[in-house]
Amino acid sequence: MAPILAENSKPNLPDGDNYVNNGFVNIKNPHLDLLSEDILYHFDLGTKTHDLPLMFGDVKFVCVGGSANRMRDFAVFIHKELGLEGDGNSITDICAGTDRYSMYKVGPVLSISHGMGVPSISIMLHELIKLLHHAKCRDVTIIRIGTSGGIGIEPGTVVITDTAVDAFFRPQFDQVILDKVVVRNTELHRELAENLLQCSTEIPDFPSIIGHTMCTYDFYEGQGRLDGALCSFSKEEKLEYLRKAYAAGVRNIEMESTVFAAMCHLCGLKAAVVCVTLLNRLEGDQISQSHNVLKEFQTRPQQLIAKFIKKQLGLCT
Repeated sequence: MAPILAENSKPNLPDGDNYVNNGFVNIKNPHLDLLSEDILYHFDLGTKTHDLPLMFGDVKFVCVGGSANRMRDFAVFIHKELGLEGDGNSITDICAGTDRYSMYKVGPVLSISHGMGVPSISIMLHELIKLLHHAKCRDVTIIRIGTSGGIGIEPGTVVITDTAVDAFFRPQFDQVILDKVVVRNTELHRELAENLLQCSTEIPDFPSIIGHTMCTYDFYEGQGRLDGALCSFSKEEKLEYLRKAYAAGVRNIEMESTVFAAMCHLCGLKAAVVCVTLLNRLEGDQISQSHNVLKEFQTRPQQLIAKFIKKQLGLCT
């Protein structure tokens, strides 16, 4: 069995606490200093081929989500919300040279797709964090927006995550490194979550709550679904598990939050996860809402984040 190590939850800062106060993005890899060029392969960007400080140095907010189309829609939406010139439809994909991820910059806001699941978002985050570091960005807030399955709450509810937990309801992410399992903290920024919840009180059109989010490694068996190609448990066993999750404080399930929380925490990024629920898993497994209803649900996290960003920029009271 591979040894299990608990990783220090405090970022290893080269200049002590002063580095955090300066607001720069911290990276924890001494080998990067030995590179003559850092190629961000999955973004089709690099430190020699692109002027990253010029392109991204003013970024203050990064919003990430699974779907490339959804993140483009968010970029167009935030363009309008910020009152920028033009209609936003002319924005271009900065990562057009690759088909892995899509990236759009709208003023101080970066909108990026991360695909589905822990491996995909992990790759994206490694390159995003390096990008923010190379661009000398300061005081960056990063928010994952997306969809999820709810537990014991009304479909369409927006869940603001206070803690990301694994399938055993533990607030940790297990990263396999060489022949060891490194346990990482999945704490998210509490004040940011509370600020987002406060913003939600000004949007009466849908409910928003704070709760734990459970991250799983797949959509079917890992989430206790009865409708996958494989299933080795009963409906009663599924419901018992989901009720245990609810009792542990879990209010929704998705597939990216633990690694997102762990990496952002280690690198000193103020981070949040905001996901809308598409169904109540205690009542079923299949998403049966109409296309129009689901499309409206998916705009809810975007509306909340837009209000938050506008408040931070002093564009609304």
